[in-house]
Amino acid sequence: MTFPLSIVVLLALVCLGLLASPFPFLAPGVVLGLAGVVLLYRKPSWGLLGIATILPFEGLFKDNDFPGSKMLGASLVLILMLQLAIHQLPSERLRSNIWRFLLSFMALYLLSLLNTDNMGLSLGHLREMSVGLVLFIITLLIGRELNLNIFAKLVTLSVAVTCAMAMFSVKYQDAGRASGLLKDPNNFALMIAFAVPLALFLVMRSPNLLHRLFWGGCTILLLGGMTKTESRSGLVVLFLSLLIGAWHYRALLPRIRPRHLGFGMLGMAIVIPLALYAMPEGYIKRIQSLSILSSGAKSQDASLGRRASYIVVGSGMIAESPLIGTGPGTFPLHFATTGYAKAFSINGKPEELYRRAHNTYLEIFSELGIPAGLMFVGMLGLAMYNLVRARRACMQRGNAEQADMLTHLSMSFLSLTLFLMFLSAPNHKYLWIMLALTSVLRLKAEEGAPLEART
Repeated sequence: MTFPLSIVVLLALVCLGLLASPFPFLAPGVVLGLAGVVLLYRKPSWGLLGIATILPFEGLFKDNDFPGSKMLGASLVLILMLQLAIHQLPSERLRSNIWRFLLSFMALYLLSLLNTDNMGLSLGHLREMSVGLVLFIITLLIGRELNLNIFAKLVTLSVAVTCAMAMFSVKYQDAGRASGLLKDPNNFALMIAFAVPLALFLVMRSPNLLHRLFWGGCTILLLGGMTKTESRSGLVVLFLSLLIGAWHYRALLPRIRPRHLGFGMLGMAIVIPLALYAMPEGYIKRIQSLSILSSGAKSQDASLGRRASYIVVGSGMIAESPLIGTGPGTFPLHFATTGYAKAFSINGKPEELYRRAHNTYLEIFSELGIPAGLMFVGMLGLAMYNLVRARRACMQRGNAEQADMLTHLSMSFLSLTLFLMFLSAPNHKYLWIMLALTSVLRLKAEEGAPLEART
């Protein structure tokens, strides 16, 4: 792939202009920027890997006008637009079966936007949603070159590092709950739940014992970080995804010998008491509150009460405007006008009165209407079906390693979709990357192309 000479000349002139200006110290930055642009131009998939790696560290750049992820994303967009314009990238790569639901969803989204109860909130929501749409298109264009093994490694490492930071420093905790650099324990728990299946794949498929021990240590950090978040929804989602993974590897059961069972029981006798001892007392109480709720007894847990109030308010919004909703991003506005907002507010601050639904599906159905909600759910269901079809194609070719990678990606994606029931994150970057990646992986698997999952 050649780099246009005109771009090089333009950047060289910029460097010369900076050297002659009152700010000559900026010239080296332009040179470094040119090197980065050249690298991205030749390997645009590295830009997508960089975005996935930076995501857990976005809190570091929150107060920066030009955070690393935005700069990287903007550069990647410009490069891909140039490559499309000069036909270095075929436009056929934009083909995806997700479009049939996504275009309908966006049409309904814009219709709801035009009839919103608050245009300011809706435009802010649209700006956030546009980031996800851009990532979706980027992934479609360069997803074929994405090395899934490196993707799994970078996601595991970045989330594990933030887990270590949150576990050993109160600076990265919120009222004793680990929040990493995101200032939100539940959002942090979502990232951990997404990374654990990928970490387990690296443990099982690493080429030697030393690598397996390293990725095993990262897995322990992830599990420790999940415990420190004290997220009940994270525990439930992680447990369900691990059950699915265990079912996938059920064929390995005949290999288990009696001596293996003995070592397994010994390990459980050591690990379970240590895990219970290390588990925060507050987390145990939060888990116990779920058992009280399932028994039908009255729970005094304020968090569960708030979530119940979100369902009541959201149901009222759906009944009020079932076709086009009340407008994107308007759930907090409606919640703040109810008695629930004051009842569950601690000190009456605006952020405590204007609360989101903490349920992406409820939020979309109430803000955008039932048709848009069905399109969104259909989009996620089709993405999961894409992964199932891709895995089936790999199994038919007898490629067990690629099938295992797709299984673990399915576990990660399932964790995302389940976690959306407990968190308002329709614009989450992992979600939109995975939506596009599922259709790319299905096309590659059915064409017989390698998925680059070899470790």
